Amino acid sequence: WQCFRALCCKGPPPPRPEYDLVCIGLTGSGKTSLLSQLCSESPENIVSTTGFSIKAVPFQNAILNVKELGGADNIRKYWSRYYQGSQGVIFVLDSASSEDDLETARNELHSALQHPQLCTLPFLILANHQDKPAARSIQEV
Repeated sequence: WQCFRALCCKGPPPPRPEYDLVCIGLTGSGKTSLLSQLCSESPENIVSTTGFSIKAVPFQNAILNVKELGGADNIRKYWSRYYQGSQGVIFVLDSASSEDDLETARNELHSALQHPQLCTLPFLILANHQDKPAARSIQEV
């Protein structure tokens, strides 16, 4: 009885800290696929994000609330409206993209790195699609 009482009467586990992140990158870079993978969702039927979406990504010791912002031309100009309150940035780029797209991604990354609401935050830069034949190495990116 004592053992059972110890197991059932502990109460709920302590709350995990939550961190708010923003996930940005050009269309097709793999932002949605990354978040689906982290949430253990099926990779089938993934559709590019047109506006924004929010996912809670659970880890053992923390929860990441990730705002994924669509990467289309007409949406990127609104990214900065969603930066407030962010505690970190995930920048996803397609390492197998064209030179023009890579240059656009580079410009967007530099813009984000210099933005007043992001410039002091930790950045994770993910060179995605490394499995594709046209993928550039980390040094080339």
